[in-house]
Amino acid sequence: MPTYTITELAREFDITPRAIRFYEDQGLLSPKREGAGGRTRVYSARERTRLKLTLRGKRLGLSLQEIKALVDMYESPKDTTAQLKRFLTVLAQHRETLERQREDLEVTLAEIAAHEEECLRLLDGDKQGKSSAAKKPSTRKLKDAA
Repeated sequence: MPTYTITELAREFDITPRAIRFYEDQGLLSPKREGAGGRTRVYSARERTRLKLTLRGKRLGLSLQEIKALVDMYESPKDTTAQLKRFLTVLAQHRETLERQREDLEVTLAEIAAHEEECLRLLDGDKQGKSSAAKKPSTRKLKDAA
């Protein structure tokens, strides 16, 4: 069975070794320890898969707690019905959160557009006011001419 070093996994998944150690601290990974004092981490194909699933969960925007629950199901017996149902529940909750965020973003973007329009209208009004003021002689100049 192939094994991997922390450096190899970091390179493969384009993350830092520190991130991998963080996932270990969170209980998402548990590599074997070898060498003097167990300082060398050795990752199995199973650990590589757990890291891959963890990173996929992060891309989906899941919390580490949600990812851990899902990745831990990967370790359970091969009855995938429970895993799939749990995954569907997590995805539905995440979809609901994203839909709320999208609604909030749409409202915010509409407000920004309204402010932009108002600013442009005011700027356009200033330009028109300045150009019409430049065309009219001032009353002071008329008095001086008299």
